Amino acid sequence: MTSQEIKELAMRLGADEVAIGSIDRWEGAPSQQDPRMIMPKAKSIIAMSFRVFRGSLRGIEEGTYFSNYSAMGYGGITYLYMPMTIINMCKAIEDEGYEAVPYGHQSDWRAVDNKGYIIPNRARPVAPGKPVPDIMVNLRIAAFLCGLGEIGYSKMFLSPKFGPRCRVGIIITEMELEPDPIMEPGTLCNRCMACVRECPGGCIPKDKTVKVTLGGKECEWADVDMDRCSMVFMGAEKAGEGERDDYLCGPNGSGRKGYKPTWFNPFYQKPKQLYKTGKAICGAAGCTRACYTSLERRGVLTNKFKEPFRDKGWKPWRLDWSEGAIELDEPAPYTPPYEEKTEEKFYAD
Repeated sequence: MTSQEIKELAMRLGADEVAIGSIDRWEGAPSQQDPRMIMPKAKSIIAMSFRVFRGSLRGIEEGTYFSNYSAMGYGGITYLYMPMTIINMCKAIEDEGYEAVPYGHQSDWRAVDNKGYIIPNRARPVAPGKPVPDIMVNLRIAAFLCGLGEIGYSKMFLSPKFGPRCRVGIIITEMELEPDPIMEPGTLCNRCMACVRECPGGCIPKDKTVKVTLGGKECEWADVDMDRCSMVFMGAEKAGEGERDDYLCGPNGSGRKGYKPTWFNPFYQKPKQLYKTGKAICGAAGCTRACYTSLERRGVLTNKFKEPFRDKGWKPWRLDWSEGAIELDEPAPYTPPYEEKTEEKFYAD
């Protein structure tokens, strides 16, 4: 199969964008992120993007429907749609006589944390010179090295078609394929800092960056506060003295005390996970929605819409958590007069 045939097959199977990188572009990569540690004879990496529907962001944008982004824009793609495309791609490659590793976001066993440090007491190398299992190929860097797009200031991967509205999956293979050129950094991201301004937790610093050389290209992005991002992602912040602090506690009282919902979070307690890791209460306000809005207004994305994501008169909402700040406009039938029920009456109903 040629590179073109690989790309055409990936698109037929459900990928939205496809690009290919040669394995030599990973020269100098940390062993914990080097795909050659998984497949020493690898020659090519195939990177694919899968669009996050703009409509999956609409409900959070309006403050009325939060679960769709986590379910359909995050978990559904990561754990259902993307794996099927990648698995079927690997079948075709194996039928040609070449080994292929299907690789998505299934990294729960990874040896490093969100900052890239080895997690203590998680695992150990099986032999001298081997990395700690499981290694984790950085998918954003892989997509960049394959020529699929660039990494923006927020550290989000940006594709020329969808901007930050995409998820990435890769295939590591022994098949030698013609690589695509690497996108020049700054092609899409113009450092407008919309991500910095609109991140609800202030997790993206304006003046603190990380600089790396990838595939011979000088890349730079914000040194994102990942610990804070993890909390903001779930809509949590530290509770003050005397404030309700059970947001991260489960119905039986388990979980972490000391946290309350933030000003952009309407839930009294954190909703259950959607597809295990779907919990994006913040709705990626800065790194995705603000960034996408900026890219769309500049007209640099090829996925066009009849109407803009945000109208000119758009105003952000901010939740007021003070007691009695907001009442339902139409209480019935949403808030019936609840009465205390005995077990006998409950079952009688």
